[in-house]
Order: sequence, then structure tokens, then C-alpha cells
Amino acid sequence: MIGLLAWFVRLIAARLVLLVLSGDRRDAEILALRHQVLVLQRQIKRTRFNNTDRAILAVLAESVGRARISRVLLIVKPATVIGWHRRLVARHWTHQSSPPGRPWTRAEIRRLVLRFGVENPNWGYRRIHGEICRLGYSVAASTVWNILHAAGRDPTPDRTGPSWSHFIRSQAKGIVATDFFCVDTVTLQRLYVLFFIELDTRRVHLAGITTNPTGAWTTQAARNFLMDYERPVRFVIHDGAGQYSPAFDEVFRAVGVDPITTPPRAPKANAFAERWVRSVRHELLDRTLVWNQRQLRRLLAEYVAHFNEHRPHRSLDQAPPGGSTVTEIDARRRVTQRTVCDGLINEYQHAA
Repeated sequence: MIGLLAWFVRLIAARLVLLVLSGDRRDAEILALRHQVLVLQRQIKRTRFNNTDRAILAVLAESVGRARISRVLLIVKPATVIGWHRRLVARHWTHQSSPPGRPWTRAEIRRLVLRFGVENPNWGYRRIHGEICRLGYSVAASTVWNILHAAGRDPTPDRTGPSWSHFIRSQAKGIVATDFFCVDTVTLQRLYVLFFIELDTRRVHLAGITTNPTGAWTTQAARNFLMDYERPVRFVIHDGAGQYSPAFDEVFRAVGVDPITTPPRAPKANAFAERWVRSVRHELLDRTLVWNQRQLRRLLAEYVAHFNEHRPHRSLDQAPPGGSTVTEIDARRRVTQRTVCDGLINEYQHAA
């Protein structure tokens, strides 16, 4: 293989020397130009031509003649240039251009289709198409189907019931979620913290801390929570851990609350509680050492008060779960700092 390649290179070199010595510089120039075209062709996957390029190459190819067309054209096939020439002749005599093809769907229509699909998960593509047409847009139902399909959404969703996220949002005012998280002390003692969180207000209630979270302990903590809780509750969400025994569910059923057990290995089904655990770890527990249960209780009590009455929430328009609104700007009043949780968290407010 190497010997054949060397022979081919020597043959090309001999041809170049022959052309130069013969004095026909035009052939050498043509050969150099053709070789440059070959080099460029190897670096470009697909060459794009406009209508002007097609017309020029078609006319030049016809002038060269079909017998030599394969020797002249390197970028495109001779059959392609012949086809261009036929279209050029047809356009000259008919004065009609070929059909432009299917036009692109307007970006505004695409945004509306995807928006309606997200905001109305039970709508199929026909229902979305009707809403688009009612707004005055001219679009085919098949176009709506293609937009939803390309975005990874089912054009004909299952209408047996709402999704879990939409059920949570529609019923958030009457839903309370509960969960455990653990804290390891300096002496390697593991403490378990039980809490409840209101889904609509994000208010957190600390239910208890123990080293042995049995079903009986969790059930008693649920009774204590309901004794002090004044808002109406329709559902309570918890995972399938053994601490949530049938007696725990019966405590809530006795007051008209339906318990909902999340699927196994599905933390997103209890996302509000999981998100609060992340907040308390990131803002408090990961920044200090816990020595005993008493210290942990004090720190969590201060953090829960800070979380409920001061910490802003994006879902609540930057207001805390306690409901206080953002204060107005007053340049005459000085902004003061107050620390909580042993100086780990700062709170700011206008001086009195």
C-alpha cells in the first residue's frame, strides 16, 4: 500500500514537471486550481449553492459539453448540474418558480401551544388547537400535534385524573406534609426530628425530637400537633416509613383528615417537606456542631421562628409564611441587624 502511494505521488510530480517544461502554463494553472478545489472539498461536508451559483455552473457546463463535464466539475455530480440546467430552461419558458414548500410555524404560535399544554395538562392537541383558533391564529391541528410531540409532551394526554403536582397545587390550602430528618451530635448520638409544614403558607411546626422514633411516639406527636393546630386540614402527606403506623393515620382520620402515603423512593412526592429539610441543613445544621438534644431543640426553635416570621419566600412574593409584607423604603430610618441561632443567621429591619 505504501509503495503504491509513493508511485502515485511520483507520477503526479512527473506530470507537473512535464507541464512546466512543455511551456503550457495554462494546464499547470488549471491543475493547481483543481487540486485546491479537492483540498477544500475534503474539509466541507456539504456545499451550499444559491440560485446564482446554480445558473452559472449550469451554463458553463453546457458550454464545456457533456463529454468533458465530469472532468471539469469536482464539487457536484454532473447529473446535478444537468438537473439545474433543466430547471433553468423550464423557468425561462414558464416564468414560474417551483413551490416554496411548507412555511415555518410562527414562534408566537409555538410558545402559545407549549404554554397551553403546560397550564392545562388535561387538554389534548385538539382542545389546544381550538383555543389557538379562537384567538385568531390560523394553524392546522396537525401542526399543534407536531409542536407538542417535538417538545416531548403527549399530544393526547390521559384524562383519567389530574397529575400529582396539579393535585397538590389545587388542594394546597388544606394539605399538611410531615417528615423526619436526623442529626448526629458530637458524641455520635443520632437524634430524629419530626416536623409538619403547611403547603399553602410554608409555615413549619416542630413536632418533637427523639432518639427512638417508634410508631407510638409518632402517634402521640400527631395528637399533640392536632391539639394546637387551628386551621382546617383535608389531607396529610407522609412517606411509607414504619414510624407512620396505622394508629398515626387513625389519629387524623378521627378528625376528618385523609392520610396520603407517597410512593416508595419518590421524594418529589413530598417535595415541600424535602425542600425545608434542605433549607434547615444548609442555613443552620451544616454550619454548627450539635452537642445534645437540648441544644438542638433550642436552635431549631429559633430557626423555625426565623423561618416563619422573617425569612422571605419567592413563592410568597418575598414575604415570610407569617404573612407580613415588605416594608416601604424610608431613608431616614437606619437598618439594624439582629442575630439568631447563636449568630449563624442575620435578620435586618428598620430601627424604631
